[in-house]
Amino acid sequence: MKQEETRQIFRKESDPLSDTEPDRARGVYGISVAAELVGTGVQSLRAYEARGLLTPGRTAGGTRRYSADDLDRLRRIGDLLQAGLNLAGVSMVMKLQDENRQLRAQPAAPVTFEDN
Repeated sequence: MKQEETRQIFRKESDPLSDTEPDRARGVYGISVAAELVGTGVQSLRAYEARGLLTPGRTAGGTRRYSADDLDRLRRIGDLLQAGLNLAGVSMVMKLQDENRQLRAQPAAPVTFEDN
């Protein structure tokens, strides 16, 4: 059975939110849960934030809230650290990857050729 078919079995017909996917950018995980989900320590998460590698959302009271996108970013940080980079190197690589992603998302400018 396909994943979409399985989802439809468990949906309620009258539920207007049944077709919506959770917002991946919405911070829902506390720091200890986020650390456990990505397999790192709470202090590491704080260090990554201090280095500017990650900016979790905050509640009105100042509690950090990590989103699914933040967890993906934390996994990328972990992969780069595992590959032997230090935090400065991770920062440089991630900035370049973010810039690359933004550039690829922009529509390509038309290329024109002029005769000399």
